[in-house]
Amino acid sequence: MKSLIETIVEPLVDHPAEIVVTEREEENKIVYHLEVHENDVGKVIGKNGRIAKSIRTVVYAAGMKSNKKIYLDIM
Repeated sequence: MKSLIETIVEPLVDHPAEIVVTEREEENKIVYHLEVHENDVGKVIGKNGRIAKSIRTVVYAAGMKSNKKIYLDIM
């Protein structure tokens, strides 16, 4: 899942080397934290959060196979 998130975000940002995805797993959910360069945050979130919502939709759909709920936080 980490590689999927990195693959989606990499073309959107100017500093792809600074993409950091961390994973925290709990008993009924998995939380992914996405960190990008401070100048790229707006590009990842998009106008009115549209890009962030699209990224989350793809990640949630890919995580449907697992029995745990998937969350994506953009830092």
